[in-house]
Amino acid sequence: MPSFRGTQNPAVTFWGAAQSVTGSMHLVEVSGDRILLDCGSVRSERGPSRARAASFPFEPAAIDAVVLSHAHSDHCGNLPHLVRQGFAGPIYCTPATRDLIALMLGDSARIQEEDARVHGIVSGEPDDGLPSVSARHWVEQTLSQCIVVPYNESVQVTPHAELRLLDAGHILGSAMVALTLAGPRGDVTLTFTGDLGRRGLPFLHQADAVPAADLILCESTYGGRLHQDVDAMADILARVIERSATEGGVVLIPAFSLGRTQLVVHYLERWMECGRLPRLPIFVDSPLAAGIADVYARYPESFPDGVVRGRGGEVVGVSPLSTTSPPHHLTSRYVRSPQESDDLAEQSGPCVIVASGGMCDGGRIVKHLRRHVDDPRASLVLVSYQAPDSLGRKMLERKPTIRFHGRNWNKWIEVVEVNGFSGHADRDDFLAYLGPLAERTGKVRLVHGEPGQAWALADTLSDAGFADVDVPAREETVPIG
Repeated sequence: MPSFRGTQNPAVTFWGAAQSVTGSMHLVEVSGDRILLDCGSVRSERGPSRARAASFPFEPAAIDAVVLSHAHSDHCGNLPHLVRQGFAGPIYCTPATRDLIALMLGDSARIQEEDARVHGIVSGEPDDGLPSVSARHWVEQTLSQCIVVPYNESVQVTPHAELRLLDAGHILGSAMVALTLAGPRGDVTLTFTGDLGRRGLPFLHQADAVPAADLILCESTYGGRLHQDVDAMADILARVIERSATEGGVVLIPAFSLGRTQLVVHYLERWMECGRLPRLPIFVDSPLAAGIADVYARYPESFPDGVVRGRGGEVVGVSPLSTTSPPHHLTSRYVRSPQESDDLAEQSGPCVIVASGGMCDGGRIVKHLRRHVDDPRASLVLVSYQAPDSLGRKMLERKPTIRFHGRNWNKWIEVVEVNGFSGHADRDDFLAYLGPLAERTGKVRLVHGEPGQAWALADTLSDAGFADVDVPAREETVPIG
């Protein structure tokens, strides 16, 4: 517990993921201490827009500490920009999150450097707004400022703030943030859920109990929806993969490299092994996902017994690509090199390709779509959130053609949506996590959700007995306690 009272009423200001999903960033202030909860990037930041998005509404050097909930880029992606602009304090996170952001931020730095090279070639001059030359340096500096905190251990992060991290069950290393803050009238508490995991999807351990608090900041990505259950997902995929096996088409599954890919691959392997799905070759076309699989293998204690059995974190290159008889125990084949990826794109089915680019806007899924979008034997299975302006959302529209990469394509590929692989809690999960806290919580503020989902959850929580539930706007400040 903080050892003395502060002089400033604790408060939080919402600078990101307020009535939107990406760019998580909330500033906690107490008696001169300034603690940033997450420092995420916004989807589709590329080129000059990335530099504009890297500006902050506060002075980075004035931040005393950052607490990072997990390694998804919309929660950690702006950390190198924060460090580059003067933040020199500690970044608190779990050990697995530190290992994962090394990969995630390194991949982002590579993309920045590629953007800068392309800009220089096209314009003939460098773009000073893009930190191209030093991008990897600032990632290394960011990692050097990380302080790892195991789950359920208390740490004094500033003179007026004590931190405890709890398992959020969302991805490996994901955490809820519990802060105890020393205000002028005594201690107050804040719980930030980060992204909460689903119940009934036995891949990671289920989330810990959400701590009651004077103020709970809760995500609301799917606050008004119910996810498909595991049996429903298996039935849909069985039909799609049986058609692939019969007709020789390719099944394309675009998935975000961290979290979604590991979950999808786990269930594909599991269902094929038990005979629920036809046994087809599974290729994972994402060097980032291959590196993430290595990190997952370092933390077997983070998974229920048997989840990592038989994989051992082994990452196998694809050479040769052609295979007709999967081994008795299925091991997905990870594709690292660009040449292997190009060869895979030319391969005919039947097979399953899980490729980077969850919304189809970028990543290796694009080359596979170019190859198979006009093949009526092929299937596209969308397992990730599709933003309103994304190519994935447009693929769901009932139109005969689709435009991407500067041309119109016949959309003859079958498009199927499976929403049960989400790593986010749904409406019933939120009720289960938060419901017992109605009489012990002061305020609830819903973040990390589009307005429709956030307000739907607000109504649900109000009906469940929470007296003060709201959806804050960007720049809004809310007192804690």
